[in-house]
Amino acid sequence: MPGITREEVSHLARLARLELKPEELDHFAGQLDDIIGAVARVSEVADQDVPPTSHPLPLTNVMRADEVRPSLTPEQALSGAPAQEQQRFKVPQILGED
Repeated sequence: MPGITREEVSHLARLARLELKPEELDHFAGQLDDIIGAVARVSEVADQDVPPTSHPLPLTNVMRADEVRPSLTPEQALSGAPAQEQQRFKVPQILGED
């Protein structure tokens, strides 16, 4: 596999709106080439019977189950509100929209 060239690094830097010095182009070209090589090695190891994963460890939902519990009625919740409309808190308009 051919290595990453200075021109390719320069093109990527231009797309990312980065200004790189000539010596940085050589440095980053070598680093990007190493990264691509590492990804290629991982791709060689991965086999068809290995499913793709988004995380190395299994994740489980840590939230509690939803259960109905006693709570305030809309009237109770709005009882201290300075203004209300259609069982909602009414607040001053700030964006000038209707």
